[in-house]
Amino acid sequence: MAFTDKTEKGFETLIVNWLVDQNGYEQGTNDDYNKEYTVDETRLFRFLNDTQPREMAKLGVNNSDQKKRQFLNRLSGEIAKRGIIDVLRNGVKAYPADLIMFYFTPTEKNEKSKQMFEKNIFSVTRQLRYSIDASKLALDLCLFINGLPVVTIELKNHFTGQSTADAVEQYKEDRDPRDTLFSFKRCMVHFAVDDQTVMFCTKLAGKGSWFLPFNKGYNDGAGNPPNPDGIMTDYLWKDILTKWKLSRIIENYAQVIVDEDPDTKKKTVKQIWPRYHQLDCVEKLLTDVKQNGVGKRYLIQHSAGSGKSNSIAWLAHQLIGLEQDGHPMIDSVIVVTDRRILDKQIRDTIKQFMQVKNTVVWAKHSGDLK
Repeated sequence: MAFTDKTEKGFETLIVNWLVDQNGYEQGTNDDYNKEYTVDETRLFRFLNDTQPREMAKLGVNNSDQKKRQFLNRLSGEIAKRGIIDVLRNGVKAYPADLIMFYFTPTEKNEKSKQMFEKNIFSVTRQLRYSIDASKLALDLCLFINGLPVVTIELKNHFTGQSTADAVEQYKEDRDPRDTLFSFKRCMVHFAVDDQTVMFCTKLAGKGSWFLPFNKGYNDGAGNPPNPDGIMTDYLWKDILTKWKLSRIIENYAQVIVDEDPDTKKKTVKQIWPRYHQLDCVEKLLTDVKQNGVGKRYLIQHSAGSGKSNSIAWLAHQLIGLEQDGHPMIDSVIVVTDRRILDKQIRDTIKQFMQVKNTVVWAKHSGDLK
């Protein structure tokens, strides 16, 4: 589909049409959206009633507005406390019901999990009026899974004399983190996008918001390569935001971690979203191992400060889960580092990513490996 309508609205239409026509998203409206609880209420209850009618009957939300409000308060509180990633992964307990909020990507031979994954509702709403106080404020695009907001996007394009930098400014100036939708951990990631580059942020904090590039890189440098088939940044909606890839990111990459300063013991909570090169590298390695089996060697060049620890942790974590014909391909993963600082960093990172106890053991000397 050619980018013929050069307005910002045309760019928005192009992305929405691709997600809806090519990738099975539904298109939501402002009428579906509950500003108070920041959910697409229509799709949230459709998903829950369709997949878990018994649990929903226990809650009684379908026949009582009071019970519906109680449930939405509970859900909102859980997202505020644990974050959207954890709620999608682990569901929500709302007495007396135990609700699944997202069905994971299926393993190769599991028909039942394939059917349940298909029941997830991915949707996109354009020009979302999110603010309770200022009804004119609208966000270009918001992506939801089962009615829960996961990704926000501000669009600009060079043909109207604006760029990703302007979208970043818009997030910093106009998108108030006190608005629930933009509060920390309510969404996984916020994208600033134009037709040439992409930036992202996982914690909006006004002028202090920290945006990182989400570009493929070009000629050993920044930015994106020319795209003979259209817009340079179309990998964002044609690959990253596809149902399958976005689900894989939720299951295996996105994470809320707690960092502790060794000197001051001060803890900071961070929400992690992979950078493009990290995701690309780990996914390519996993695909190659799946196709060619174990035992090949790979060289990955990573520049300083580009997130080596996370890439190693994501890879180790997912190699353990690789299966062939229903059997694990790899029993154990050993990570060897040659620098003490990196060693501690990687160890802590792997620990944070591994949800299960007993999966990570540290060996200070080779003799401990036994």
